[in-house]
Formats: sequence, C-alpha cells, structure tokens
Amino acid sequence: MNIRLSPEQQNWLKAEIEAGRFASLDDALSAAVDGLMTAGKDDLAWAKPLVDEARASVAKDGGSTLDSFRAEIRETIAKLR
Repeated sequence: MNIRLSPEQQNWLKAEIEAGRFASLDDALSAAVDGLMTAGKDDLAWAKPLVDEARASVAKDGGSTLDSFRAEIRETIAKLR
C-alpha cells in the first residue's frame, strides 16, 4: 500500500516519532487509523462504571442538594476568614 502525505504531515510524524510518542511510522499510522475507525462511535461505555459508582454513593449517603453544598462552602469560607 502506498500512502502520500504532505510535507507538513511527514514532518509532524517524524517529530512525534523522535519525541518517543510512537515507536515507528507504522505505529503512528496505525494509531491514526484506529482513531478514525472509532471516531463518532464513542458510546461513553467507559463512563458507565463512574456513573454507577456515583449512583451507589448517592444511594448510600443520600447525596446533597446544590443549596446544601453551597451552604457548606459558605460555612467553610467563613471559618477560614
């Protein structure tokens, strides 16, 4: 497979490889293609464990309202003055 890149793209790739961000040109191009293949397909599945953890915390501790949080912050600031 032949790939044609602009001089700017070639210089960027060379700099990224020299900086150690990629081991080789093949690695850099593979990462780029992987990114293109997954672009727009992010279903935020990575966030599910974080959301589940937050929900469990709220269920356990009852959470707090924005008003109560603001009151706590005001109280903390008043003590620091």
